[in-house]
Amino acid sequence: MEGKKLAIIATKGTLDWAYPPFILGSTAAALGYEVQIFFTFYGLELLKKKMDLKVTSLGNPAMPMPMPVPVLMQALPGMQSMMTSMMKKKMKAKGVASVEELRELCQEADVGMIACQMTVDLFDYSPDDMIDGVEYAGAAAFFEFAGNADICMYI
Repeated sequence: MEGKKLAIIATKGTLDWAYPPFILGSTAAALGYEVQIFFTFYGLELLKKKMDLKVTSLGNPAMPMPMPVPVLMQALPGMQSMMTSMMKKKMKAKGVASVEELRELCQEADVGMIACQMTVDLFDYSPDDMIDGVEYAGAAAFFEFAGNADICMYI
């Protein structure tokens, strides 16, 4: 019998949405799963050599805030940078690994990282923009793996 497989589709490119695919992917790989993550649309930001990921509370009412901030104030210039800084400081204080560290764990664990070729072309990205080891393929190639996966996730 073949080992278990995990297929993840990563579509978001913000700091808070960068964690789930890398945490789940590296954990599954450590548990012996074969893992592939298909990065499409804004998820491609997670494969860039130079990530500049941000977080915002706008549109995310569940984001814990140290004090209540009215929605209108959250839209002011500089608030996104402040929110990103606050989140990074909190993660560091709590000992949470960085996105870069988690991505490296995935690379070391042979997690397959696939960049959606259509989206790469759409956004005029170059392989020079991306980390080493990325595979470029269309959705059909990912479905070959995902169709036989034990678990499929859309993040």
